[in-house]
Amino acid sequence: MRYGIFDQMEATGEPLHQLYRDRLELAALADQAGFWCYHKSEHHMIPLDAMPQIGLFFAAAAQRTARLRFGSLVYLLPFHHPIRLAEEISALDHLLDGRFELGVGRGISLPEHELWGLDTTRMQENYDESLQVLLAALTNDTLTFHGPTYHFDDVPIIVRPLQEPHPPLWYPGNVVYAARHGMSTLSGGPPAAVAAARQRYRDEGGTGTFGAIGSIYVAPTDDEARARVRSAWAVHTARLTPLFRAWGLTPPNDPTLGGDVDKALAVGALVAGSPGTVREHVERLGRETGVDYVVGKFTFGDLTHREVMRSVSLFAEHVMLLPTPVGG
Repeated sequence: MRYGIFDQMEATGEPLHQLYRDRLELAALADQAGFWCYHKSEHHMIPLDAMPQIGLFFAAAAQRTARLRFGSLVYLLPFHHPIRLAEEISALDHLLDGRFELGVGRGISLPEHELWGLDTTRMQENYDESLQVLLAALTNDTLTFHGPTYHFDDVPIIVRPLQEPHPPLWYPGNVVYAARHGMSTLSGGPPAAVAAARQRYRDEGGTGTFGAIGSIYVAPTDDEARARVRSAWAVHTARLTPLFRAWGLTPPNDPTLGGDVDKALAVGALVAGSPGTVREHVERLGRETGVDYVVGKFTFGDLTHREVMRSVSLFAEHVMLLPTPVGG
């Protein structure tokens, strides 16, 4: 079984330089503890993300880690010039000695696209075109491309990634798309839903990594963990939804289930408990779904850095020696 961390790096109100230092300390702990990958999302103009520049954080973390891989989950392609992004990805792959995982997506937040000045009627088309240019720029010495938005003729590509032909690709949120495009993916929710999504991914020809993702908080006792996540979940929900609320929208595939912490605990979107309780959950997840990769969102809401570091340390000490399930 492999384990990863997913982070959105919420704006907590503390000075940003301290927030960044804390996250770099978390990445160093993950590296030492044997986590496989540290995944980071990208959001704009919302307190859910105080570090939208994924590459900037990964470049700093590269200097503090030796084995841990780092993955964009995801770069919002319509928000980036694809040649500029290809240069960033290539440089990161070298800084990380080939430890980069490339997650891409279009973004699910219509308000973020609209505030950025993007045409919200072309969200999918913008993503599709940007991905074509990005992959061409990562795999060729010169780039020629003509599309609705981008037009290039014989553009020299100087910086290429260390991994060939490019870092492994990820696409969360749509297992069929991920499978058909040769991408790895993640799925959350109850074990039965994860198992069904994993089977669909394999049925569609997916051969990459298929992982399970959920929020995790580990404390010395079940009572302490359950009590603590109630306020943390509420704060996390508030940071996730301000633009959706302002636009009168409901978040697609709402990861906080409307802020209902009891429902989140019941369906496994949130796991909170003692090391033994969390271990039992992960054992069940592996047994019932066949996944061999579990990604925990350990940082959410008003959990302090000290609490997160303790949670991750307890998880690493008591959970991470589980065997790989058959068929993972």
